[in-house]
Amino acid sequence: MMKHYLFIALLFVVSLSFGRTRELPVPPPKPVLPIPTDRQLAWHEMEQYAFIHFTTNTFTGKEWGYGDESPEVFNPTEMDVNQWIRVVKAAGLKGIVLTCKHHDGFCLWPSKFTEHSVKNSKWKEGKGNVVKEVADACHQNGLKFGIYLSPWDRNRKDYGSSSYIDYYRNQLKELFTLYGPVFEMWFDGANGGDGYYGGAREKRKINGAAYYNWPTTLDMVRKMEPNVIFFSDAGPDIRWCGNESGHIGETNWATISTDSIYAGKSGIDKLLNSGEEDGKSYIPAEVDVSIRPGWFYHTEEDGKVKTPEKLFEIYLSSVGRGANLILNIPPDRRGLFHENDVEALLGWRKLIDEAFKTNLALKAVIKADSYRGNSKLYAPSNVNDGNKETYWATNDGTRTGNLFIDLGAQKTVKYIIIQEYIKLGQRVKEFVVSVWKNNKWTEVSKGTTIGYKRIIKIEPTETDQVKISITASKASPLISNIGIY
Repeated sequence: MMKHYLFIALLFVVSLSFGRTRELPVPPPKPVLPIPTDRQLAWHEMEQYAFIHFTTNTFTGKEWGYGDESPEVFNPTEMDVNQWIRVVKAAGLKGIVLTCKHHDGFCLWPSKFTEHSVKNSKWKEGKGNVVKEVADACHQNGLKFGIYLSPWDRNRKDYGSSSYIDYYRNQLKELFTLYGPVFEMWFDGANGGDGYYGGAREKRKINGAAYYNWPTTLDMVRKMEPNVIFFSDAGPDIRWCGNESGHIGETNWATISTDSIYAGKSGIDKLLNSGEEDGKSYIPAEVDVSIRPGWFYHTEEDGKVKTPEKLFEIYLSSVGRGANLILNIPPDRRGLFHENDVEALLGWRKLIDEAFKTNLALKAVIKADSYRGNSKLYAPSNVNDGNKETYWATNDGTRTGNLFIDLGAQKTVKYIIIQEYIKLGQRVKEFVVSVWKNNKWTEVSKGTTIGYKRIIKIEPTETDQVKISITASKASPLISNIGIY
């Protein structure tokens, strides 16, 4: 009997010892609301795509057509959407958003709801369909396809009345049922003003907050395309950056409150550019900018195409600050991207490839001054494991922390990439980057928000160690990726 008790006691001691050495599961941090939807996360990962402005304006030299342009002026002589696709892919852009109808009301597809479309143009004797050609080419070549359908229509006689809303919705039904899948629907704040309006030639005002009844319209579209991303000044999925010069704010919160914001509302540019730290909705920013001074092709701007260096600067101040970049490339009157635009785009891509060719952090040893529950699930090694689903995290209540990246030898460092694990919310409010130089840590950059991605450019520096310090955060910081270039 005594041996039996001794055996049980021994099992108890062994079980206690095993319990002490076995790592107990450590729960993940609670999310900091609001958090992104799955479709917003997929959109973030696209990072950059093309905008294509193409309509009668291309042939009249205007930026905003008045609405009285004859469909016959639309006549590209060498149109080749496959050239567009080749250039877009070579430039590293992941999709195309096409201006299916701009403010002038001319439709790039043969809509059955209007005669003001390609079906009455000289191009292909009225048998052409730009939307179909672009949509098919995108789908066949691994690019995402998006549509811009201007809510304002300077051609329509009934603009400003309820029947126009029916017209607008009918055209959305055409586009989404005939040319999908569609990844993004783009509509801007230019609404109401002077126009042709079927011969009235007058100014018309609409109530921008109520006229379009956007909730009903967007609900209709969402039922046709559940994963579509809606862009406007205030979302509901992604917002405008507040300017058309190619940059989001140094501080860029993906959160914003939209209680009193609507497309076209004046005085909100600064708010849209920075977002709000305590915003009630997750609505990240999209930076829209043209490769030329104008949005449509104009011969006189052939010598004013942005240089590769300028495009790279725009990349750093958009994608490099947690926003997505939509870069406009307007086809010329031939229906081709102009040679100057193509040269600039390919030169830009070369600069990106050269700058981010070798990630020095991949083979680095990374340590931290603390990590959540001392669990491997949240260890600093997660930031360079190539897995976007793992991350370094601190304990609850610990809102600061340091990551030490040992490069193993002296290297030239020029760019640092930091990404938060935004599935659980954007958190970081301030950070500092330092390098080990002259036997001490030397600060080389500091910033505020990080979000989906932050690219920090520093003066080229020789160092073997980099330190990233999170100095303020809304909750325990979660860093999923670090790149050193």
